[in-house]
Amino acid sequence: MRIAVIVPAYNVAHFLADCIASVIAQTRADWSLTIVDDGSNDCPDSVVARFPDPRIAFIRQPNAGVSAARNTGIQASMRFGGAVPDAFIFLDGDDWLAPHALAALADSLDGAPAAVAACGRYARVGPDRAVHPARPPPGGGLLERLLTRNLFANGGHLLIRRAAVEAAGPFRTDLTYGEDWEYWTRLALLGSFAAIRPPLPAEPVLFVRERPGSALFARGTDPAANRPALEAIYRNPAIAAHFGAIRLAELVRRAEAETAWAAGRELIRHGRRLDGWRSLGRSIGAAPSLRRVALLGPASLRCGPFRPYRNAPASLFQQYRHCD
Repeated sequence: MRIAVIVPAYNVAHFLADCIASVIAQTRADWSLTIVDDGSNDCPDSVVARFPDPRIAFIRQPNAGVSAARNTGIQASMRFGGAVPDAFIFLDGDDWLAPHALAALADSLDGAPAAVAACGRYARVGPDRAVHPARPPPGGGLLERLLTRNLFANGGHLLIRRAAVEAAGPFRTDLTYGEDWEYWTRLALLGSFAAIRPPLPAEPVLFVRERPGSALFARGTDPAANRPALEAIYRNPAIAAHFGAIRLAELVRRAEAETAWAAGRELIRHGRRLDGWRSLGRSIGAAPSLRRVALLGPASLRCGPFRPYRNAPASLFQQYRHCD
């Protein structure tokens, strides 16, 4: 299985070396890496030049957003090296892969011929280098679950078959937040997801960097930020045809409760406790859940998923800021 790794890069040159190095360190070598500079002003080309590997391609384009960059990467990877990839992984330029990531995901996808994608566990990493693993991902038919919440951190822990990428179509360039969530629902319409199984599910395949400047950090406190993505999801004719009007209305209500909960969690993490508690309360009121009520304890203590963001050293974010 030949794997195309697509990395959109916008002003993340100071993190890009870790991302590239993690791909080169993979235990399987049948990959290509396409880095798409989406109009950055921090010279990612100088970072890429430090890795003279023939499997790596670098493309520049005017700033058009992460969806456009991923779409550019897909098209470029189809021509790169003369071999068409069998599967794609969409890795953010400020994240990195575990060495076994591509091998474990490819083995899971090979073992589930009917699946459109394979998924593995991820972990969030704070500026203090503390690692916070998420729960192992779900597998199987995920459409209904994806209609109420985004089950994945981003595309860095999903390996997607080329046939599914072609059938789903491009990422929507009119969405600036939640664009990956909308894309996952289109994949879920096509088939099931294969989750990495024992003995590896305890090991994250992706490490997501928590940092100021990320989309979650900047926009995660606003439930309205997800509204365009939710509207795009529920206006998809295939989804409307899959569920009746009554069931669809119930799923919309649950999705709105989920986005209110996620915003409340982020507000508390940002130190805005009162606003956060109000958002959590709206979520529980709209969709009562014993699990959510139980999580109010960690919310009050600002621990677990409600832990506060830690500040990184200023020098970490100044490195490679400007071109020489």
